[in-house]
Parts: sequence; structure tokens; C-alpha cells
Amino acid sequence: MAKVTPNFISEDNIEQATIVLLQNTFAYQHINAFTHNPNDLNDQTGRTDKRDVVLQQRLQAKCQQLNPHVPIATIQTAIQQFMDRRVAMSPISANIQLYHHIKDGITISYQDKNGTKHSNEFLTLIDFKQPQNNEFLIVSQLWIQSTGHHAKAAYRRPDLILYVNGIPLVFIELKNSNVKLKNAFDDNLTSYKNDIPQLFLYNAFCVLSNSTDTKVGSFTAQWEHFFNWLRINQEKEKVDKADIEAKGTSLEYLLNGLLNPTRLLDYVENFILFQHDKYKIIAQNHQFLGVNHAFDNFLNREQLDGRLGVFWHTQGSGKSFSMIFYVKKIFRKVQGNFSFVVVTDRDDLDGQIYKNFISTQTITEKEAAQPKNSSHLRELLHHNTKIVFTLIQ
Repeated sequence: MAKVTPNFISEDNIEQATIVLLQNTFAYQHINAFTHNPNDLNDQTGRTDKRDVVLQQRLQAKCQQLNPHVPIATIQTAIQQFMDRRVAMSPISANIQLYHHIKDGITISYQDKNGTKHSNEFLTLIDFKQPQNNEFLIVSQLWIQSTGHHAKAAYRRPDLILYVNGIPLVFIELKNSNVKLKNAFDDNLTSYKNDIPQLFLYNAFCVLSNSTDTKVGSFTAQWEHFFNWLRINQEKEKVDKADIEAKGTSLEYLLNGLLNPTRLLDYVENFILFQHDKYKIIAQNHQFLGVNHAFDNFLNREQLDGRLGVFWHTQGSGKSFSMIFYVKKIFRKVQGNFSFVVVTDRDDLDGQIYKNFISTQTITEKEAAQPKNSSHLRELLHHNTKIVFTLIQ
């Protein structure tokens, strides 16, 4: 059978179609920030410095809305701290710190209008419980002034940046359909990380697409660790890759499957890990869908007689990280004092999974246990040990 040659789709057409889908389907706002002169501040973003990547005015407005009890001056100070470029930190260390601010809020102390002092409270940047309380914005063609030590260009202009409450969470780089997608990684993403590193300090994940192929990865990932996102609602959905390539619809699957505001916030909140404080790990398509399916079953466990189902993995598909995403989401989102038992059939696998739970700070060593025998296991569960790792034999 002759191979079907995909119709040519230009980068600009892909960009415009992406914007329209996000606007019409998910009610994203859009700003075309292009200016002929890169240093022109009149780009509709409200920035006063082209090196800035956070949209300060929008973030402040949302912080005031989400934290009405906090004085404006305190909010402004916290935002300035949040916008610091962290030049003395490594990109991954800065990304970890800022991710925790995005996920859990910024620690603040203040005095309210009645004179009462409040210490060690948290300023909420994003409302993860009610997605409709946040602002979702897609910004196209934003000029960003370089801050890299050995920048190859004075300014860089990413195709699309997805903002939530003025915070740049998703980087999207596009190519013509006849250009190999790896070029977007080699020629664009790599250069941007070198020249405008400040953009990636806030980044949740990166998207690369030429419409016939679309891949997702963390900003620290090498090309071989970028992955496709071709299932929208269920792990069992049939995927016709040849048809997707021929029609140039791969990006639509990603947009519908992950950039729906509710799913995006769920992903940012519950499906990002850092291992050994050096490596950023984000959930793949099957992990996101499978863990959420299992999580829904957990919430409905009484109706299911306690049977939560089977989450099948092939070798090397990240089963230990799926376990971690699952446990972390339950600990964060569900009230209760739960214990989990991880049962394996090999010493090396038991040790590997145990180390992954510890190295991602899912639990501390004090919260985990590896019982010596069945009576020890029962004792640990009686004392509500959070995670127990044991061999089936």
C-alpha cells in the first residue's frame, strides 16, 4: 500500500488554528503581542521590561481576587519576589521553588485592617479547586529580551505561551508540517533555554508540533523523552497514527486532552515530580488517564465494593511513577488517614520503587516501611504507616 503524503500545513495556519480552538472550545483569551520592533513595549501585555515573562498586572489582579483579605502592598511584595530572575540558582532549582509557589502559594506575613498580625500564611496564585476562578490566556509572538550569559540573540519570540493568571506555564513551538519535529527541539527550544532562561523557570511543560506529529516534555528533558499525547478520555481509545499524520490532527488531540482548563490545572497540580531535586518528571498520556481513572474509582470505592481495578503497564512505561502520581493525588485531594501497600515479587523492584517514592519526596523515610514478615506488616498497618513496601512471598 502506498504511503499517504500529508497535505502541507504552514506554521502560521497551525498557530491560528490552535488559538481559535483554545478560544472557541475552552474560552481562552488571546493576545497577539507581535511588534515590528522587538523592544517596543506597546505589545498589549502591560510589561515595563522586555526581560519580564510574568504578566505582573494580570497576576496582581488575580491575587487580589483570590486573596481579598491580604493587603495590596503585601501582594505586590510577594509578586516581586515571585518575579525575581533567580540568576544565582540553577534553572531546575528555580523551577522547583517556583513550582511550589504556584502549587501551594507564597509564604507571607501581614497585618490586616484590624491590626491583627498574620504569620506564615500562603498567598494563593492559582485556584486549583475552582478552575473558573482563574484567567486562561494564550499569547502569540511575544518578544522576550535575552538574559542568558552567552545569548546568541538579543531577543527571542516563542510562537505561543499559555498563561494562567499571568504565569507562563506552557511553551508551544510550531513548525511547518514538512519540517521534522526534532528541529523544533534542536533549533528552537534549545536556543530559547539558552537565551531566555527566565521563561522556563515557571514552565510546567513544553509542547512541540508540526501538526502531523506533536510531542510533550519537560524543559529539562532530552528529545528521546518527549512523548505523544493521542488519547483524550480513555486509555483504551483506538489510535490511528497514520490517519492522524495524514490529516495533521495530532495537535488537536493534545489541545483537547490536556489544555482543557480543568485538566491543565489537574496536571500542573498533581502530575509533576522532581527526583533528587535534579530531574523533572511529568506524566505521560497513559499515566494521566490511568491514574485519574483509578483516582475516580477510589472516590467511588464504596459503590465498587472496594475494587479499584487494574492499571496495566508494559515494561519501562513508568509504573513506579504512576504509583507515585496516584498516591500523591490522594494525599493532596482526599481527606482521610490512608495507608498504601506496594507489593512486588522481586527484591530489586521493591528497592527501586521504595527509592523512587523517597527521591521524589512523596514520603519521608519515617513515613515508609519495609516489613520483615507478615506480622510486622500487620503491625505497621495497625499504626497507620503511610506507605508499606513488601514482597508477595
